[in-house]
Amino acid sequence: MKNIENNFAFIDGQNLYLAIYDLGWKLDYKRFRIYLQEKYSVERVYMFMGFLPQNQELYNFLQSVGYILVFKPIVMSDNGNIKGNCDAELVLQAMDDLDRYKKALIITGDGDFYCLVKSLDLKGKLLKV
Repeated sequence: MKNIENNFAFIDGQNLYLAIYDLGWKLDYKRFRIYLQEKYSVERVYMFMGFLPQNQELYNFLQSVGYILVFKPIVMSDNGNIKGNCDAELVLQAMDDLDRYKKALIITGDGDFYCLVKSLDLKGKLLKV
């Protein structure tokens, strides 16, 4: 019998992509979604990212395998770098949904979410970072 805990995952999409890219790996997003369900009883997975129209096919695929995508318009800097920082959106979603999940899994590789992690931990809502 499957243990359903109703945990949610909140993914910093750009941070995850860059970490995987820097390691020279490729992530199978479909299998990763299944892994989150089976290992951590994650029922809902939010992925936060900047929106690039040329990535629409990827977005369609991610949605088809169970990710809930939350976009932020990207900003192009003067030097040509693309910025689509969604940190505030991730924090807001995690707090807005607080009563809808048992525990939160925060998937990121930086310290930008320290306050969120601390708050979730104090409320007994943190599963893993």
